[in-house]
Amino acid sequence: MLGLAGLAYPFLVLAGLRFLPPVALLALPVLLVLARLALGRRGPTEAVLGVAALAVLALNWAAPTLAVRAWPVLVSLGLATLFAASFRWGPVMVERIARLAEPDLPEVARPYLRRVTLAWVGFFLLNAAIAGWTVLFGSLEQWALYNGFVSYLLMGAMFGGEWLVRRRVRPKQPA
Repeated sequence: MLGLAGLAYPFLVLAGLRFLPPVALLALPVLLVLARLALGRRGPTEAVLGVAALAVLALNWAAPTLAVRAWPVLVSLGLATLFAASFRWGPVMVERIARLAEPDLPEVARPYLRRVTLAWVGFFLLNAAIAGWTVLFGSLEQWALYNGFVSYLLMGAMFGGEWLVRRRVRPKQPA
């Protein structure tokens, strides 16, 4: 439920700015972060979302409409930072995620997982740049279309492309 509300955020902003003040719309991401924390989630994702929530609240004092639209940019920058920081403190983020499904990953997989993590850092930075362009130069409709639809298609393409590459790269395991 929380995930769907987050995915719908750009379209809620698109419709809501016609009827509500920006601060009312900023309440949604802030409440989503608080709900995740109330459910006991206390991981790196919640830290990224918490920092993004604080940033949009601070930005709200200077530019409320900009603050409402900045959420996707801040989340992408936060995720890029999180994935990049995992190179310093290891294991890299994609390895952590992979180990949830396969705890005994072979050591030979680590270089590949590092490259995939680096690719995700690049993706999040590019996504933040495009989302930032839509905030600063695009119309509200362009912002909603990119941040509520196109960015998710690109993310799905990235997941799908990585899955296809992994199928080719990963050595066949005996049955």
